[in-house]
Amino acid sequence: MTTRRTAHRSASIGGTHQSLRDRAYIELRERIIEGRYPAGFRLVERELSEEFGLSRIPLREALQRLDSEGFVTVAPRRGAVVAKFDAAAAENLFDVRESLEGLAARLAALHATAGELEALRAIVARSRAAAETGKTRQVVALNADFHRTIVEASHNPLLQDLMAPLDARLRRLFHLTSTRDDGDTMCGEHEQLYQALRARDADGAEELARRHVVGTRVEALRSLAAETGTT
Repeated sequence: MTTRRTAHRSASIGGTHQSLRDRAYIELRERIIEGRYPAGFRLVERELSEEFGLSRIPLREALQRLDSEGFVTVAPRRGAVVAKFDAAAAENLFDVRESLEGLAARLAALHATAGELEALRAIVARSRAAAETGKTRQVVALNADFHRTIVEASHNPLLQDLMAPLDARLRRLFHLTSTRDDGDTMCGEHEQLYQALRARDADGAEELARRHVVGTRVEALRSLAAETGTT
């Protein structure tokens, strides 16, 4: 069993100016995404309240928000438990992502600024360097940055609002399923997509983005099946 708590008392959440509920929500969500709180891990309000330096009310509100987003399951008298990320949830996520990522790439090819294209180029270069040195966690983080930047470069506020809730779920899935061997493939596909965006090839960018999602879908579902022993 994972150790109960990792000390993070150097800067308590209660000492920040941001909403206490939002701070608790972000911190708990990041720990779940990164795997510090694995599926089935029980989140004890009393312990978290002491660690974060806040009352149980904002903490409970944060847990309820995480419950609504599928990160935890809150049950009467049992409290909050980190939810599993199963194949059905992954399938649903990729169904939506394929369409929206394709649209984001098409719009980014048409509307990305020179600064946004440079940011994408830099992310691709950093991803390649991380992959070549086996820094899988860094590759996963940069993968999220790459796709987030494309969505921003679409310059479509509605699309950005639709994609924002998916970002954290995608990051959790990639932390669960990515391996060192995935890095080279991911970087190659990102490099191709960047070149299409730079060439302002909207059709090509959309097709590459969709193909990239299909490829990551296959690998993610395979990894989830291996973890759960299903076929």
